[in-house]
Amino acid sequence: MESVNEDRRHVYIVDDDLHMRNSLSRLLHVAGYRCRVFESAVAYLEAGLDPHDAACLVLDIRMPELTGIELQGRLRGTGHDVPIVFVSAFGDIPTCVRTLKAGAVSFLQKPFEPSVLLNAVDEAIRISCNRKKALARRHAIQRRFSLLSPRERDVFWKVVKGLLNKQIAAELGIAEKTVKVHRARVMSKMEVISVADLVRLSEACDDPERRAS
Repeated sequence: MESVNEDRRHVYIVDDDLHMRNSLSRLLHVAGYRCRVFESAVAYLEAGLDPHDAACLVLDIRMPELTGIELQGRLRGTGHDVPIVFVSAFGDIPTCVRTLKAGAVSFLQKPFEPSVLLNAVDEAIRISCNRKKALARRHAIQRRFSLLSPRERDVFWKVVKGLLNKQIAAELGIAEKTVKVHRARVMSKMEVISVADLVRLSEACDDPERRAS
């Protein structure tokens, strides 16, 4: 399974206040983060950033052209949908609630203590690492599933449903002995030793043919 390098911690700072960008960047560099700063949400979108192992976005609310909340909406569901720490001098309760409900990790009112920001960023990076690990695990499971032949996939889903070999054989119109062979291959290719393990892995298996049936 692919691993996530938690040492590659990136923080993207998006704020139209030059002093704030520089101050945040210095603080986070000292704390061991790799930082990139952007003067606007538009500049961030136009940068064409590559996804990193662990990353978060420190994002201002009020900016020209595109607000922080609007940027949050554009990033949702994309490959750059990283945990967000909002910072603002104009925050109010409705805005705070709105951003948190949309998935932000924290909402900090300017000015804030450096330790408060660092704690928020640490939490965001942990969330980012966990998301990447979960995604890597899902990809690894899907790669194993892709090794199954069409008939092995048929048996896979029947086993996951809890059917016995005899029932699977009847439904597929094949010999029970053949089912046992396919079942053994399924367990081997999926790298599991129990049906319970197979059921858990099935949640991460994407099978277009099964969806279409």
